Amino acid sequence: MSEKRVSSITPPNQAYPREEMETMVEKWLQANVDAEKDRDWTTHLGPMYTEDAVYTWNMGPHEEFVANGRKEICDIALGYQMEGFEGWEYPYHDIIIDDRRGTVLGFWKQMSPYTRADGSRICVEGIGGSWFEYAGNYQWGWQRDFFDLGNVKALFFELAGMNALSEPVKDKIRRQAKGELLAGHRKLGDAPSAGRKLRNFMAMARIATFGR
Repeated sequence: MSEKRVSSITPPNQAYPREEMETMVEKWLQANVDAEKDRDWTTHLGPMYTEDAVYTWNMGPHEEFVANGRKEICDIALGYQMEGFEGWEYPYHDIIIDDRRGTVLGFWKQMSPYTRADGSRICVEGIGGSWFEYAGNYQWGWQRDFFDLGNVKALFFELAGMNALSEPVKDKIRRQAKGELLAGHRKLGDAPSAGRKLRNFMAMARIATFGR
């Protein structure tokens, strides 16, 4: 199967009936609710991707997640990547449908099942969402997620301080700290050398201290 890179492709330009796309969104939202309730993303969401669909998200300038085809999406994006996040919720709060180009833009929040002492729900702040291509037959041709990586890291630090991280999530953090690539993750070019990172850090420290 040839690899598609959503980050570099031209957005589609295929019109679909508005009513059909609205029905697709309704089906998708309900499937997400059912997946959260059953803690089973693969069963409820897997059938809503085409056989050759692509699912991606970015992890910074040197790392990308890519799942090619429905099987990888089910096994990795909806399976392995969701392990340890049982009980989390991802409610959509806004949807934009472009029936002239066959695309959907959905904005959601990543809500943990934990609360602070003041009763506030711990969630990923900032903006998060998914960009979809509709491929007909009530299935997505591709999906690209986006989120505020800095706020994601802040949430994990907060949950770590509460000893609220699940074992599967701890294992993923351990592996990443060792420089391992998790399933579906791919390098984007070469990361800066240790020397370059140190020079960059010192340059930023000088600016923060002396303003130059």
